[in-house]
Amino acid sequence: MKTLLKQLLLISAVVSLLFTPITITGQPVTSKQIDIVVERSMKTFNVPGIAVAVVKDGKVIHSKGYGVRSIEDKMPVDALTLFGIASNSKAFTTTALGILVDEGKLSWDSKVNDIIPEFRLYNPYVTEEFTIRDMLTHRSGLGLGAGDLMIWPGPNDYTKAEIIHNLRYLKQTSGFRTKYDYDNLMYIVAGEVVKRVSGVSWEEFVETRILSPLGMTTSGASFHRLKDSSNVIDPHVPVNGVLNVVERHTVDVSNSAGGIYSNITDMSKWVEMHLNNGRYGKDLTDSIVSKRVHDILWSPQTIIQVHGTSDYNTHFSNYGLGWHLSDVSGYKKVDHTGALAGMVTQVVMIPELNLGIIVLTNQQSGAAFYAISNTILDGYFGIKGKDRVAEYYAQVVEEQKSADKITSAVWKSIEEQQLANKEKPDFSLYAGVYSDIWFGEVTITAGEDKMRFVSKRCPKLSGVVLPYKGTTFIVKWDDRTLDADSFIYFKTDREGNIAGMTMEPISPLTDFSYDFQDLDFKRINR
Repeated sequence: MKTLLKQLLLISAVVSLLFTPITITGQPVTSKQIDIVVERSMKTFNVPGIAVAVVKDGKVIHSKGYGVRSIEDKMPVDALTLFGIASNSKAFTTTALGILVDEGKLSWDSKVNDIIPEFRLYNPYVTEEFTIRDMLTHRSGLGLGAGDLMIWPGPNDYTKAEIIHNLRYLKQTSGFRTKYDYDNLMYIVAGEVVKRVSGVSWEEFVETRILSPLGMTTSGASFHRLKDSSNVIDPHVPVNGVLNVVERHTVDVSNSAGGIYSNITDMSKWVEMHLNNGRYGKDLTDSIVSKRVHDILWSPQTIIQVHGTSDYNTHFSNYGLGWHLSDVSGYKKVDHTGALAGMVTQVVMIPELNLGIIVLTNQQSGAAFYAISNTILDGYFGIKGKDRVAEYYAQVVEEQKSADKITSAVWKSIEEQQLANKEKPDFSLYAGVYSDIWFGEVTITAGEDKMRFVSKRCPKLSGVVLPYKGTTFIVKWDDRTLDADSFIYFKTDREGNIAGMTMEPISPLTDFSYDFQDLDFKRINR
């Protein structure tokens, strides 16, 4: 989901190629220095609003909002301003399951099929062996973001029951339990497991068993469940360098994967609980989960490949249960990012330093929060002379330059055909209704000089279809904030008639949740 998570992973991968000898001096940055790096990040990466909190040794030592909630009303961001935390919601889901494990109602190795009998994956063996642990650790064998088009971009009308049913049609791209590929749909299944085991919805369970005890009183398990939405950001997406306020992503079936709204005040309480191994309250006498369960949340489950080392001398990376885990400067780092249209977030913890960092933003530049959080980490790790804002800006420019080279060549070819008045193909040969077994129907309509693509169940996926080369076309989405134009490859049967089509994103920076490559349309009506 967020140009979003794929960009964040690409940025992180580039950083891993750098190395500098490290001397630990433990000199934290001051609030004034945080102010400076945030303001620079906002200006450099065109982010209208950011909120940052730092928790150290059980105290919130920095908690401040910057900029504006929206470029339209220009109201200021403060410590209570609510943001969609997106995939940072996943750790709430694993914690909810941890509560049920503590209560003896399930185990991490309980079979998902025993709890949700209709649960099926493409491979029958994987279906039979698939556990709660497998569900949470991105090792199902499904490809990166497989099936996300059922939840992204919203709004759409897929139900949770349909999503769970349609998992059986998504073919595996790697061996079961052999490879890390980030997966949102399994966390939707996880929310359903919470509901069936506890007897209440995932939303109610999280609010009553986690948010309320911790005093996260202004947060909600979804945007629609907020008690007060008067202090909420608008999401922003740049198009050709100009910020646009975009429609808020509120697909409630995916709440357990990314639906929570919160602020740095409440998230600081969440981070403190984790830094205290599940305990909270006066003298830490209360607990959300036991230390035994909490240790498992932060235990490596799935290996993530590390390329080279980094400024933080990172050698290992893993996914735990709802958390990324790695070694940084000799310390354990626990973190996660989150991305929705027009907003990205990050939570970072260094348990041995009793340190937590929270960065919430209302634009989808992951470079902005990385620049801020890593500047703060540099202070505690004794790394001097690094300009993280300039470093990440250079990386973003290079990545965009590489992507633009690909997309520009495509559009140049189309423009040259139009200027040359090249004879257009017979569009009527392609018109009709096409159906994919899990995504549903789309209609290709033919006009005199162009075609159109319209998705029946995801209205935002509507656009003009332009001839490119042979039976390869381009769909240019009407909503230019999607940033996800795609190739369409029409297929013929043995009689030479158009029988179906497949798709593929044009830009390598297209958010992975636009999993067009997983679609296989059959023509069902001319």
